[in-house]
Amino acid sequence: MPPKKAVKEEKLLLGRPSNNLKIGVVGLPNVGKSTFFNALTKSSAAAENYPFCTIDPEESRVAVPDERFDWLCQHYKPAKEIPAFLTVIDIAGLVKGAASGAGLGNAFLSHIKAVDAIYHVVRAFDEPDVTHVEGDLDPVRDMEIIHEELRLKDEEFLAKNVNELSGSVKRLGHGGNAADKAKKEEFAVIEKVYEFVKSGKEVRHGTWTNKEIEIINTLHLITAKPVIYLANVSEKDYLRKKNKWLPKIKAWIDEHSPGDLMIAYSGAFELNMSLIESEEEKEKTLKELGARSMLPKIIVAGYSALQLIYYFTGGPDEVRAWTIRRLTKAPQAAGVIHSDFERGFIMAEVMKYNDLKELGSESAVKANGKYMQKGKEYVVEDGDIIYFKFNVTASGKKK
Repeated sequence: MPPKKAVKEEKLLLGRPSNNLKIGVVGLPNVGKSTFFNALTKSSAAAENYPFCTIDPEESRVAVPDERFDWLCQHYKPAKEIPAFLTVIDIAGLVKGAASGAGLGNAFLSHIKAVDAIYHVVRAFDEPDVTHVEGDLDPVRDMEIIHEELRLKDEEFLAKNVNELSGSVKRLGHGGNAADKAKKEEFAVIEKVYEFVKSGKEVRHGTWTNKEIEIINTLHLITAKPVIYLANVSEKDYLRKKNKWLPKIKAWIDEHSPGDLMIAYSGAFELNMSLIESEEEKEKTLKELGARSMLPKIIVAGYSALQLIYYFTGGPDEVRAWTIRRLTKAPQAAGVIHSDFERGFIMAEVMKYNDLKELGSESAVKANGKYMQKGKEYVVEDGDIIYFKFNVTASGKKK
């Protein structure tokens, strides 16, 4: 009898298994977080020159820019156009000692715990009129402060968990039923993660098994969240594409958070651009300045950091991007539209965006053998165009 084929275990993702995820804007006071948030969302969160002007986190949704979505809208000319959205939360500034309650630290840290990824805004502009909470400009020191405060909060939380669980695990003794064994396993993982964080590391930089990730994901640890570093330079530096702090910021990230993305932008420049109402006028101004907005790149990077992708549905009624988490299978992707679609899933009819664009119509895609029928195990890919067939006996619906 031939040996059984080994099934490769799919690696679980750190973070909440949801498609409704949020990214928080984090940094010291007066580094340009609210200015960035205002430019990003064209909203009006307070952006005054004093610490803690943003007490309650502001929340906004921004459309994820995508040329594929734009093309599908032109192609189908639908009555409704619904792009994918990124939910962004503006969180008030953290100060040194926040983990032990300095400033308004604990409240803000709980706001950070509630988001799923972080835009870490780093001040790299020297502006005498904008107070620096640490007295002088030093982006590397600022990053270290935030990094340490977030790590300390996780360390404190994990220490409390280890302390609470150790007593109950000791009382269980050796052996025990399945629930007892699960409790012991959970304790061993939490203790391991605690030691890792206590040694100065961030959870997201660890190598964890799927079983460990399952337990870590229940803890909502701050250092398990992905981070994108946004280096906020002056408008002048942005336009001349030069800033003395950027190489130092990049070097610090490469040493302490290898693989993390750094995007240099100018909050002042982006806010000025966002205030130009006419798109034509904005394009003209950007062309004259020889510059481009970094906001599209920042939005797409944030969406990607959350491990989110989307598939499209299209037709004369509506073109829509449906947000799912990476590695989502077809029935669960269908469930994002309606629970009936998942419950009564029959198949997914899939076209690739590039095939539709190249061949020009759905019938041409079918004629060229590129129209695919996929079953329950199909892992949906970013940009798929999908029509689901389902049948729920109670309603007898079919789509």
